[in-house]
Amino acid sequence: MHYLFQPLQLGTLTLPNRICMAPLTRCRSDHTHIPTPLMAEYYGQRASAGLIIAEATMIQEGHSAFQTEPGIYNQKQVEGWQQVTRAVHEKGGRIFLQLWHGGRACHPFINEGIEPVSASAEAITNDYTHTPRGKANYVVPRMLLDNELPGIIDLFRQAALNAQKAGFDGIELHGANGYLLDQFLRDGCNKRTGPYGGSIENRARLLLEVIEAVCTVWSSDRVGVRLSLLSSFNSMGDSDPVGLACWLADRLNAYNLGYIHLVRGDVMGELKGDILTPFREHYQGVLIANLRYSAAEAEEAIGAGQFDAIAFGTAYIANPDLPERIRAGASLNTPNPSTFYKAGPVGYVDYPFMEQV
Repeated sequence: MHYLFQPLQLGTLTLPNRICMAPLTRCRSDHTHIPTPLMAEYYGQRASAGLIIAEATMIQEGHSAFQTEPGIYNQKQVEGWQQVTRAVHEKGGRIFLQLWHGGRACHPFINEGIEPVSASAEAITNDYTHTPRGKANYVVPRMLLDNELPGIIDLFRQAALNAQKAGFDGIELHGANGYLLDQFLRDGCNKRTGPYGGSIENRARLLLEVIEAVCTVWSSDRVGVRLSLLSSFNSMGDSDPVGLACWLADRLNAYNLGYIHLVRGDVMGELKGDILTPFREHYQGVLIANLRYSAAEAEEAIGAGQFDAIAFGTAYIANPDLPERIRAGASLNTPNPSTFYKAGPVGYVDYPFMEQV
């Protein structure tokens, strides 16, 4: 595993290895979306990652999709995250926070009747959500007006500032998986006209304006962006994902970002194609790949120049010492999906380290 353990430079930040922890929804915050001491223990256990990308984190009150996901829009949440960043830094780790707005993936049953918003009045139809009242179909969201979008941009800017106060090393913008920025980006969801709809340039406008806003808070090399241009999760799709990938890769070169975090395919297994290759051909910066890679496949792909680092998801749930296990060629713990989203320490901080086996 030669390439996985080479250092990687993100601007002024040096990653000691190229094994990143992908953002993972774990639902261990409290019901006011404040990060807990248990979360600090969880992330601290995984500090040997080249980079931890913390889970999707709310930038706006009243727009929850998972009931107990964390937020970063008030001071108590900032203080909760300070416990997390301190735990990671005390063990020599590096951690970015993923800033997120759920858009139409939020639900009134979770948010005291608040109507979800999106690029268009188009509901998610290929899944349901869990609410305090049980399983529920997604509702038709309200289309955001053009004059509301500066407010959304400012929410991301303020969240970036709060992440800085919380002690993070950088931020990642969640532009993937059918959440708000992705809802504007892809024409399977974005049916609007005007400056934020129609052409690729218009559909990408909100994402680019958010990037510009957060780069007034952080230097651009401490900002990453996650994209999933070939995913059908949350009823998403695009008429030309390869064209979108090429256009975005070219355009994003101008920002000197820390990295792009690209989901290579469709987690649902419905949409087929290759967006990683064309994106790599057009993008000149650091590229982190994600989605069902083995360590051996990632090692080979990094060596071949297909991308620069790998983000593991499920493997990090069950293996807090994943880089050490990969280096040693050791077996991996098996994750328990029944505990992925449940409260408490079981299936969260109780997976054994290699020396405990």
